[in-house]
Amino acid sequence: MLEFWALTSKGVEELLADEIRSYQGEVLKVSMGVVRFKADIKTAYTLCLWSRLATRILRLIQSEPVTAESDLYQIASQIDWGQLMSVRQTLAVDCVGKHPKIDNTQYGGMRLKDAIVDQFREETGDRPDVDRLNPDVRFQVRLDKQHFHFLLDFSGPSLHQRGYRTGQGEAPLKEHLAAALLKRSGWTVGTPLYDPFCGSGTILIEAAQISLNQAPGLARESFAFERAPGFRAAVWQQLKADAKAQALPAGDTIQFWGTDTDERSLSKARQNAARAGVANLIKFDYADATALKGAVTDTSGVIVTNPPYGERLGDLPALIPLYSNFSLALKTHYQGWRLAIITSNSDLLRALRLSKAKSYKFSNGPLDCEFTLFDLTEKQVQVSSSAPALFFSESSAFGNRLAKNVKAIQKWAKREGLSCYRLYDADIPEYNVAVDWYDGEVVVHEYAAPGTVDEQIAQKRLFDVVNQVPTVLGISPDKMILKVREKQKGTNQYQALAKAGQYKEVSEYGAKFWVNLRDYLDTGLFLDHRITRRMLQQQAQGKRVLNLFAYTGSASVHAAIGGASSVTTVDMSNTYLDWAKRNFMLNGLNGKQYQFEQADCLQWLARSRNLFDLIFVDPPTFSNSKRMEDSWDVQRDHVKLLNMLISKMAPGAKVIFSNNKRRFKLDYAALEEAGWQVKDISAATLPEDFKRNPHIHVCFELTRP
Repeated sequence: MLEFWALTSKGVEELLADEIRSYQGEVLKVSMGVVRFKADIKTAYTLCLWSRLATRILRLIQSEPVTAESDLYQIASQIDWGQLMSVRQTLAVDCVGKHPKIDNTQYGGMRLKDAIVDQFREETGDRPDVDRLNPDVRFQVRLDKQHFHFLLDFSGPSLHQRGYRTGQGEAPLKEHLAAALLKRSGWTVGTPLYDPFCGSGTILIEAAQISLNQAPGLARESFAFERAPGFRAAVWQQLKADAKAQALPAGDTIQFWGTDTDERSLSKARQNAARAGVANLIKFDYADATALKGAVTDTSGVIVTNPPYGERLGDLPALIPLYSNFSLALKTHYQGWRLAIITSNSDLLRALRLSKAKSYKFSNGPLDCEFTLFDLTEKQVQVSSSAPALFFSESSAFGNRLAKNVKAIQKWAKREGLSCYRLYDADIPEYNVAVDWYDGEVVVHEYAAPGTVDEQIAQKRLFDVVNQVPTVLGISPDKMILKVREKQKGTNQYQALAKAGQYKEVSEYGAKFWVNLRDYLDTGLFLDHRITRRMLQQQAQGKRVLNLFAYTGSASVHAAIGGASSVTTVDMSNTYLDWAKRNFMLNGLNGKQYQFEQADCLQWLARSRNLFDLIFVDPPTFSNSKRMEDSWDVQRDHVKLLNMLISKMAPGAKVIFSNNKRRFKLDYAALEEAGWQVKDISAATLPEDFKRNPHIHVCFELTRP
């Protein structure tokens, strides 16, 4: 009897152990991702051919006890590698695990490779070549605290590859995981199976091959053991012949149904099913899982599916209603069925409003997932409300406060001529979000929770927020954008989040602006500086205006609308300067009196010789952009910056200086010593919709006698 190690995904181990036992393998140990077992060579061949749950089978060569001082090269040199390969064969080596004397797995693999080739060189005068991609023989060493385990790759490339796939959808399940889900779902051969998010068809094709008793390894070109010394070709050929004989004819009766809204994935699914020899058993159709018209068959069966579950918080606004509407469709048409869903975000299952029967943990690639079963009994399907399913009953207080704010603020905004404004600003501390309205669309900013708040509780509260916002505001979920706002430093402050490229026109006090709600953390318009911008508009008539750290030029637009004789807009980013130019064009502002300068503002000030009557400066809190000579800190450097403006001020000029650093303290003493007269206008520049947060920015008016 030989010892083998069967590898698989996390969560599949016990199922794999049962499968090995069913083929007369003797299971020795089950650990994360590995099942160790004993078997004769025929059983090992059989498992390579028939296992639906293993990803790879390795044969144990030798396990050696080690200490922290053990040397991998020396121990590997004691193994007779000539019994496992010839000098004419190519090899590759892998290393898995940790050991005190091995810094990384690449180094461990190199030490094993050196031991093998050096042994061949000493004994034959020649050495085998290395082929990392397609070797004749692949060895692996696994390291743990007490042993070096040397293994020979027995099966070859991953066993999940059934041989029929040439294309796959955006987020496919591997075939061995699909087989595990089918097993855990309770589906059995002869029971109808439906996948409403079928993608490239993996789950259904796997089930169809199971129903036809097709050996999953039969379509593979070869296995690694076929190149190993002592390969028993006659035994192998007989096993393959027996497998072919045991396969059932496909027939023409549909037993499996798959739907999706991606035509490209459906096309791949049909092609995959045809290559797998099961096309006659599966019907693939275009259909929206949230608007199902009826059951795929009159006989109750099992729904096994891998719906979208997103990897970013920003995906939630679309996913929550998707799950909710999918559930309503199931309750309408699929009473008596079992539903089995795999997701990496189990909180999304809340939107189904179903009581789960069982749950299992799996890994799908790098994602930890939960596979949950629901029985769509008569009692379950009676819960058909489309109202948000909240994790916490107290979350309704957020929805009530938002609704109350909407009534008050929308009337005020209409009187003021504003199409974008803040509706909610962490009014209830436990629901630490901001909700901003942009003329029919909404941006929800989740502020990072303090370390004292349990991360899972914060996540569930956020779900409750996202669940309620569209309902309260009367918008569709795709009009809601979710972002996580943390303290931003340096180049991260304007970091792109996406590349949707969607711009929307909004307006305030007669000025129009392009905003981008999806691609950046900020939208292109700082709503809390609205009053400050209007102040510039009211004071700009006939004046030469300078806007430093201009971002998208919104303050410059207001100055130009206010009749400024010239407006100079300075920012380091070409992206935002181009945005500023588009804002000018949107307002019909063009002419040589409007200048746009791409530069580090401090460097530009040092070389500029122009004078200005009105200067607006709204610098970032911190920046260490590669385009700057030095880092910038508004608390540390504001006096230096303001003093640089002195030589740029025409007689009677005024400077308006603002920033958004919390707990910022203006250095009055240093500024007064330099001859500045300072007036704090922070309160006067705070808009009505930001009154809850008086510290959101500071603003000062500075003049010189």
